[in-house]
Amino acid sequence: MSAVLTFVDLLAGRRDAAALAPREWDGVIGVARSEAMLATLAHRLEGVDLPPSVAALFADQRAAAAVAQRQALWEAEMARRALAPVGIEFVLLKGAAYAAAGMACAAGRQIGDLDILVLASDIRRAENALLNAGWEWVKSDPYDDFYYREHMHELPPLIHKLRDRMIDVHHTILPRTHRITPDALALVSDAVASADGFAVLNPADMACHCAAHMLADGDLQGGLRNLWDFNLMTGDFAAADQGFWDRLDARARLHGLQESVRRAARLSRDLYGAVLPAGWDGHDPADRWFRQRLLARDDWGRVTQPLLEQAFYIRSHWLRMPAAMLARHLWTKWRKR
Repeated sequence: MSAVLTFVDLLAGRRDAAALAPREWDGVIGVARSEAMLATLAHRLEGVDLPPSVAALFADQRAAAAVAQRQALWEAEMARRALAPVGIEFVLLKGAAYAAAGMACAAGRQIGDLDILVLASDIRRAENALLNAGWEWVKSDPYDDFYYREHMHELPPLIHKLRDRMIDVHHTILPRTHRITPDALALVSDAVASADGFAVLNPADMACHCAAHMLADGDLQGGLRNLWDFNLMTGDFAAADQGFWDRLDARARLHGLQESVRRAARLSRDLYGAVLPAGWDGHDPADRWFRQRLLARDDWGRVTQPLLEQAFYIRSHWLRMPAAMLARHLWTKWRKR
């Protein structure tokens, strides 16, 4: 069995970690590192009898992930202190949101940039407030700045000059030029409060955003991690709310994300063993290409199907913008390189 399949089986609970040979651990750890999920696997296997070297590595990973989560939540607090005085409220997104809400998918999850969502009408004031609070531009290129402001769903990325932490300020969750237009006002208006007082998306919207980020706005880079997030959150939400799947379907329809959400649910079933309700447990022949893309790693963690990876990269741009705009954008980027 390939290392990536063993890795997925370990996450899904289909494989006994204590029975793995040392050579198998080498491959599993290589895949987990490549997918930025080594600490996730460490949490998943906490308490399992493991080889001493693997146990020590996993203990270090769990400790490092705990520190990283505290740093991410502190950065969210810094953003709140910068924006609250000018009356701007924001919604946490992605990893920081999962951590703030104390969700199972936050355990061991790498959190890079701080992602926040503000109303489109507040985007300029948010930008000025953050600049005044010590953030500065990462991208100085005029074309990149223009592209973000005119076509994307977020400001150009900012980094704090002292803490060296990046923030992405979104005004919606998919690019303006995307074929799908989620209801950004509904996302903000229907957000809920976490225990720490941060606003996060409501459960159905959170699952919609996770699926959109993985399937509608990306080339599936980091797809196993995003799918693991989706698998855990939908399972937990459904366990707490008998009507969750119906609510998820309704919100996906509102945001134009039914196809992405349903595909994410099927992939979660196929790879991680999720149990889906009636009406969701179907099959789509095209899913096999997504499964192949997600599982295309060798025992060193390297991508094994570069043509398929390139096809998904092209697909992600094709979804993001009309053909003529895409051609101009790619030509401009090529000339700049």
